[in-house]
Amino acid sequence: MTKESIIQPITNAIRSVIGNEETLIALHEPSFQGNEWAYVKECLDTGWVSSVGKYVDQFEEMLAEITGVKKAVAVVNGTASLHMCLKLAGVREQDEVLIPALTFIATANAVSYTGAIPHFVDIEEKTLGLDPVNLADYLSDLATVHNGECFNKHTGRRIKAVVPMHTFGHPVDLDRLQEVCEKYSLALIEDAAESLGSYYKGRHTGNWGIASAISFNGNKITTTGGGGAILTNDEELGKLAKHLTTTAKLPHKWEFRHDQIAYNYRMPNLNAALGCAQLEQLPLFLEKKRRLAEAYRNAFSVVSGVSFVSEPEDTVSNYWLNTILLQDEYASARDAILEETNVNGIMTRPAWTLMHKLPMFTECPRMDLSTAESIERRLINIPSSPHLTHQDMTS
Repeated sequence: MTKESIIQPITNAIRSVIGNEETLIALHEPSFQGNEWAYVKECLDTGWVSSVGKYVDQFEEMLAEITGVKKAVAVVNGTASLHMCLKLAGVREQDEVLIPALTFIATANAVSYTGAIPHFVDIEEKTLGLDPVNLADYLSDLATVHNGECFNKHTGRRIKAVVPMHTFGHPVDLDRLQEVCEKYSLALIEDAAESLGSYYKGRHTGNWGIASAISFNGNKITTTGGGGAILTNDEELGKLAKHLTTTAKLPHKWEFRHDQIAYNYRMPNLNAALGCAQLEQLPLFLEKKRRLAEAYRNAFSVVSGVSFVSEPEDTVSNYWLNTILLQDEYASARDAILEETNVNGIMTRPAWTLMHKLPMFTECPRMDLSTAESIERRLINIPSSPHLTHQDMTS
């Protein structure tokens, strides 16, 4: 099969699942079929639209119940939640923080907000996330532990934390990563922005780290318009997170007293109302997305030169963004496939540009990134909205 000959079979496989709609098929659209109008209207009718209101508390309680964590703190977006997780873990200026080279820019930006330095590590193909085995080998030469802290032998800087990102909803190997963190005294912070509804060995993502971050952007599996949350099983840390994200204001009927420098990262009640209605429908969204993923898996099983990315062993993925990987010999066809699908009304996207290739991060430390660079060349995201199975569209 030539490079050109793979283009039409891939397009046909996608069409066999999503149908032949004439309008543009988006990569991932929100679905508002529940109580969204009623809850948002209540906020408007009562005037409780800002950062105080019953829906903020309700949203946090629902999120904690769904994920199984002891405390969830709603914030303005996923980047803010990740920034706060890093602060709560004690990341300081000039620390190094290990993050995957293949991630959304928010992961590296949040590290930079603390004054720390992103240190890029490789991923594994089966999860598309951070490779703990490769990382352990890398740290065996690079790192030394002294008085309970990890240091980079080459730079002399403290390596404080590692931030795995559950790429497109597929959980990383958290057991092995925890072993690495324990051996090298690293704080584990999960970037679970994309993995609401995903499980690793029966537990929801976000339960392994000191603190974890979730996103509720408009393109996520459930949305608050713009929003995020901090998850933690440390109740005292959860209280501190709430305090620091609400300007560290001390409770009082009328006085404005704040006891430390903090952040105005509060989620408005209006957004939380939307989020409550969305969380009520999460089981339905997950069911539809698994059906969509299965349809794609079957469609691509008969297409040579490409594979559908399935959930790793011992995990349940939310399949936030469905993904295909071209075989090495067809990597050069990626851009032609992107052009063909987008021109014909099917929104597809490549992987994010690897972090170490961006101008602001070119001088950051990094290990050999061979797998990430290979995946970047071969990866394509395909339409993933929960309503997109052919059966749903034609019923």
